[in-house]
Amino acid sequence: MSTPILDARGLRKTYKVRGRGKEAPRTVEAVKGVDITVDPGEIVGFLGPNGAGKTTTLRMLTTLLDPSGGTATVNGYDLAKDPVGVRRSIGYVAQMGTTDSSAVAGEELVDQARLYGIDRGVAAERGKALLSGLDLDGIWERKCGTLSGGQRRRLDIAMGLIHEPRMVFLDEPSTGLDPQSRANLWEHIRRVRDDFDTTVFITTHYMDEADALSDRLLVIDHGEIVGAGTSEELKRQVGGDQVLLTASNTDTAPALADAASRILDGAPAEVDGDVVRLTVPHGASTLPQLLRGLGDDHDVVGVEVRRPTLDDVFLTMTGRSLRDEVEV
Repeated sequence: MSTPILDARGLRKTYKVRGRGKEAPRTVEAVKGVDITVDPGEIVGFLGPNGAGKTTTLRMLTTLLDPSGGTATVNGYDLAKDPVGVRRSIGYVAQMGTTDSSAVAGEELVDQARLYGIDRGVAAERGKALLSGLDLDGIWERKCGTLSGGQRRRLDIAMGLIHEPRMVFLDEPSTGLDPQSRANLWEHIRRVRDDFDTTVFITTHYMDEADALSDRLLVIDHGEIVGAGTSEELKRQVGGDQVLLTASNTDTAPALADAASRILDGAPAEVDGDVVRLTVPHGASTLPQLLRGLGDDHDVVGVEVRRPTLDDVFLTMTGRSLRDEVEV
């Protein structure tokens, strides 16, 4: 079993908030002792509603905030004892990007590499290889402000990889991109892992992005990890698939619901007009059994199987959407 590339235990962050008027200052727990493990080569998605502690956790893991408690190692470097070692071994791509519109793309890459003590010639060689790997051939001498949104976001990622980190943190990498550019960026993020052998930790507000990209997901809410696992594992925790049977009319729906529930050993069945909704662990494998049991005794005019989505998972675990409240 491989050694985790990121291992956090009981990571906490508290803030002192000034009281109003004569009120005494109060302590706010933004992050309440989270445990996070990331293995080499994973793409881990980090999800949470605004105000859940997601950004605070990310800032601690990237040394931008000092933890109030707990321990963490990143690439073997202790977050508290050797933050410089952590910084040298990770890449960080901020949500708003870091490139200057008036700067030339190649110069931005070389300057970034020079901050890590990399020779200018080596930096140029690495930078051109990165741009090629991210389908950015031909932008080396172009000003950043002339690039499309998708190109500029990939340039941001190249900036985060120029010093060849073992792990890169991507904060909302596709925010503001159109659907086609987002899908294109996903392919490049997969290539960052596959072609550059880099572990990826990604925060996102897009459920389809988390579902498409992540090997494993972590869900944080009220400063605590409330869910962890693969997309499929988390979906199964919601309570299973839904099988929808449409009866010939509303009068026959209750009898259809009773029959279907008996066939499936008491599976919950709800009636909504002419539709019967059953919750089962595995809809696809249950459906043939159900239809055989119903036979010709019931007039079923429509059948549908619905699998839980990550949106269902998120609402079940947090009771709110990704865009509620203000991020802490």
